[in-house]
Amino acid sequence: MTSKELVEKWVEAFNKADPESLANLYHKEAVNHQVNTDPVKGRDNIKQMFSDEFSRAKMICQIENIFQDGDWAILEWKDPLGLRGCGIFQVKNDQIIFQRGYWDKLSFLKLHDLPIPLD
Repeated sequence: MTSKELVEKWVEAFNKADPESLANLYHKEAVNHQVNTDPVKGRDNIKQMFSDEFSRAKMICQIENIFQDGDWAILEWKDPLGLRGCGIFQVKNDQIIFQRGYWDKLSFLKLHDLPIPLD
């Protein structure tokens, strides 16, 4: 499976709000680093992160572009509410071993009418 194909599977599982299917796409020691939070390490913790996030808000990922370069893929995305971002995925042996995401957390919180932390 190419890195682009794996990211397409990731989007499909994400849009179903399916933490189990998402977690199964990651290596057991993967790292998911959304730049506005601390890195999440390990498949089980990544699954918990998705479970927590899906319980807070309905999220939809609409693909604008997927670029592939060997083991790496870049997903440029938007959602129906107007939020945009991108994710960078490193894939080895048909599993995500590293992911970094760039998106505006304040805009996300406002769009979903969630509390804004004051820390």
